[in-house]
Amino acid sequence: MASAAVRRVSIPSPDELVARAQAMAPEIRELAEEGERERNVSQRIIDRVREAELLRTCRPAEFGGFEYDGETALRIALAISAADASTGWAVNNAVSNGRSLAHFPIETQREIWGGGEDPFACACFAPTGTARPADGGYVLSGRWSFASGIDRSSWVKLGAFIDEGTPGRREGAFFLLPIEDVEVIDNWFVCGLAATGSKDVAVHDKFVPLRRVLMFSDARAGTTPGAKYHQNPNYKMPLLIHGASMLASTAVGAARGALTDFHEMVMGGRKTRGALAGGQLAMAEFATVQLRYADAAAQVEAAERILLGDMREMTQKLYDGEEITVADRIRCRRDQAFVTKLAVQAVETLNAATGGYGLQLSNPIQRAWRDANAVARHVSLNWDAVGTMYGQHSFGLEPRGQY
Repeated sequence: MASAAVRRVSIPSPDELVARAQAMAPEIRELAEEGERERNVSQRIIDRVREAELLRTCRPAEFGGFEYDGETALRIALAISAADASTGWAVNNAVSNGRSLAHFPIETQREIWGGGEDPFACACFAPTGTARPADGGYVLSGRWSFASGIDRSSWVKLGAFIDEGTPGRREGAFFLLPIEDVEVIDNWFVCGLAATGSKDVAVHDKFVPLRRVLMFSDARAGTTPGAKYHQNPNYKMPLLIHGASMLASTAVGAARGALTDFHEMVMGGRKTRGALAGGQLAMAEFATVQLRYADAAAQVEAAERILLGDMREMTQKLYDGEEITVADRIRCRRDQAFVTKLAVQAVETLNAATGGYGLQLSNPIQRAWRDANAVARHVSLNWDAVGTMYGQHSFGLEPRGQY
């Protein structure tokens, strides 16, 4: 348990961890097309992630972790997603588990990390299951969608409503189960984020002890058992500020990767093949191409600054002993959806400027376009849903949504 941290002579700095993620980029890019065909994140990359110690980024030091903040996690997430958004989506969730699983009671954290291992865990937040109270815990049943990285995971965190038999009362919670307690349903055949392996899972009357249950209300507010146990203020971060930012980073990273690929394509001397207008002229000479690149670059850079700036500000509030208010949470939710919107606009702009070349499935710009659009369909990042929630709060109405 704690011995993993004691034996360590030194720990990598945040910059070193980000550099390790960036060093993996060529291999991730090389495997991106294969991952789409296999509909799953490469086991080779999972092994590299473990070797690079990225899963320890936010994990408590008691379990061999580095206890770095959300900004470090986001920088890692952006680097991996720029190489391939599907890999980023699955890995980013796993990196953020160092913080999200630390919300659970300490007994559960010891169960997960006490052996010094680096297990992957996936999550389905939507409460589409039902939990019935039982002696010492709950009996869980249901079916969930979008279990990203399920085939590489040892643990699954599932959202469900607790059925206590009281009409009108529905309290939600996360239930953590070992992989052997769930049925994996192979139905992931999609056009975006294809390599995430986000299959459905089902649970049939499985007992979940109280130590593996986390109430939604505590997770949203940062008042969980783990937050009360750990001394580092990082573990008081409300779940959706960290979790939804990591999801949004996938779209922003994909847009950054597409921007790089587009620049390389143009600077590589590509010429148009038009028979009537502009034939055999270098793409770099077209004002429209120049303008599209400028548009996309501004959108990507703005998205990165907003995403990292919000996380930096919220982290500082925790270290200063200040409360992260409902207004803070809802503003961060707005920004997470907005940066996703900016990322989609950027990849739309770039993909439209690739011409017929962009129709090829192997084209990384086209893949980023499909992946970023898939990210934007996540309920936590849907601009219409999150934007109206922000408006409701601003106008003194009860916000309807996740915050």
